[in-house]
Amino acid sequence: MNNLPILDITIILIYLAAMVLVGFYFMRKNKNPEQFTKASGTIPGWAIGLSIYATFLSSNTFLGVPGKAFGSNWNAFVFSISMPAAAWIASRYFVPFYRRSGNISAYEHFEKRFGAWARTYTVICFLLTQLARIGSVFFGIALSLQALTGYSMSVIMIVVGVCIILYTVLGGMEAVIWTEVVQAVIKTLGALLILYLLIAGIPGGIKTVFTIAQSHQKFSLGSFSPNFTESTFWVVLFYGFFMNLNNFGIDQNYVQRYHTAASAKQASKSVWLSVALYVPVSLLFFIIGTALFTYYQVHPELIETVKQQVAGERLSTTASSIEITQLASTLKPADYGDKVLPHFMVTQIPTGVTGLIISAILSAAMSTISSGMNASATVFTMDIYKRYFHPTATEKEKLRALYISTMVFGLMGLSTGIAMIGVKSLLDIWWQLSGIFAGGMLGLFLLGIISRRATGHEAFTATIIGVMVILWMTFSDSIPAKYAFLINPLHQNMIVVVGTLTIFLVGLLLTAGKRKRSRMVVNEEFKETV
Repeated sequence: MNNLPILDITIILIYLAAMVLVGFYFMRKNKNPEQFTKASGTIPGWAIGLSIYATFLSSNTFLGVPGKAFGSNWNAFVFSISMPAAAWIASRYFVPFYRRSGNISAYEHFEKRFGAWARTYTVICFLLTQLARIGSVFFGIALSLQALTGYSMSVIMIVVGVCIILYTVLGGMEAVIWTEVVQAVIKTLGALLILYLLIAGIPGGIKTVFTIAQSHQKFSLGSFSPNFTESTFWVVLFYGFFMNLNNFGIDQNYVQRYHTAASAKQASKSVWLSVALYVPVSLLFFIIGTALFTYYQVHPELIETVKQQVAGERLSTTASSIEITQLASTLKPADYGDKVLPHFMVTQIPTGVTGLIISAILSAAMSTISSGMNASATVFTMDIYKRYFHPTATEKEKLRALYISTMVFGLMGLSTGIAMIGVKSLLDIWWQLSGIFAGGMLGLFLLGIISRRATGHEAFTATIIGVMVILWMTFSDSIPAKYAFLINPLHQNMIVVVGTLTIFLVGLLLTAGKRKRSRMVVNEEFKETV
């Protein structure tokens, strides 16, 4: 690490080593699949709540949210505002549903409800979502550490990835949860420390932040007009509500935690605790982004390095310094928002404190990645390996499959992160990918639990139609200009909303139509009999 003082390097290495040692500590408990996947149902509700909160608070939040607030406004905070409504539905209906089922996989009930195809479809969607999530989080780590170390983003991802894979593979779900409890505290303190250092470096402090931010409309939550072609308040609200329903209702990362609690009541409390923590802390990161904007408005000369760096990355390696400077002068805050916080850390934070904050960023990333790896391995083992390849697998064989698949998904997520190098906005790319994969899963889930009369035939037809709508909305931008009327007019965040509603409503309509036809047939038979 050629740019960091020895003290900062030491703090980071101690943190990474401690996480690996936690994995070794819990390794001795992993004697069977139940312990590896749900810690034998012995985790207290408060620890699960902190664990869910830590999973929400990934490096996408740590870096992407301040970058978004720096480059635009607080429109993305509406996502957090939608969480309590989704949490109420989850604690009231979803948690009891999964606790009664007893299935560690969130997707096993799809087969019982609609057939094997439904289980396979949702499993594939979930695993693709996890690759997108893990990859974007790996990318977030590298984005921050590259500015601090000078090493390539690929090397950073590989080094950190090895540590994460080690403690997740060794420790199982219990290691994941208890490390996330520690990480939840570390990352929250890290965010508060960053905000303190920012305010301390701004003449006039909070008053200046408020004045400058208000003059640039930084506190705006977006337009309240009924416009779904742009990222308005309503677009983000609907997107957030459906995505949070997906998280609490169909995402293995969260469903698996419901089974680690001693009771359904403890599991429900964990959902509310995670929301009670995440909403105000996510607001804290928007405040950090706004404070960063103010800081560089007060010290405009300090931001030139970032603009030059981004301009250099966009041009070819043979570009002259004059060309780079010309492009840098045209860049807007949204073009380099994700790089501002790492730049502030490397240039303005004292030695020793930098190591602590980097550890906080690492903890934000590690909790999401380790959780995603464990959940993906659980789904693969229970829904693919045991279901299709080895139905009579012994406990020892399933445990071995869990170990191997955890490692494989960690490596696949790492590869996805490397492939994301060069994206413009970390938060935007994650929102887009998750919306594409999640829409079909949630629509099918809601159809299954709300409509008791819907069968596999109606569900399959509705899912095919819904997937076609999702694909059209996602890729219609590539349609030639002469067929512009076929291009999706809605904002990309509406994909999960429209996709979910399409599958759910089409399924209901097909079911209602079937019942109507059945009644007509009965009436005709009755008339013939009379």
